[in-house]
Amino acid sequence: MAGRRADRIAVRVQEEVTQLLRQGVADPRVGNISIIGVSVNDDLTMAVIRWLPFGGIGDRASIAAGLKSVAPMLRGPVGRALGIRHAPELRFELDKNVEYAAQMDELFAKIRPAGEDPS
Repeated sequence: MAGRRADRIAVRVQEEVTQLLRQGVADPRVGNISIIGVSVNDDLTMAVIRWLPFGGIGDRASIAAGLKSVAPMLRGPVGRALGIRHAPELRFELDKNVEYAAQMDELFAKIRPAGEDPS
């Protein structure tokens, strides 16, 4: 049962963080990102927010530093919006799944026999 609650909280955290970032944050480094997904642990103390820069463009290190600096400021508004007593700690992580999938596609293309249909 805790897992289902954590999943519901994760969806709400994603909605709230997305909204807060769209409304504007004082740090200009975090303006152009897309929230890919959120996972919350079962005891609701940590929310890991996976993100990518829009269009893959942007200085990822700078964006990551900006997100790290605004995370504590977002925690209170997220907790109030969720209506829970203790808001989860927000940790932002660059989502590398898209890059990994592209690398796998390249590797498969290299080993695929010439003339074979990729599908």
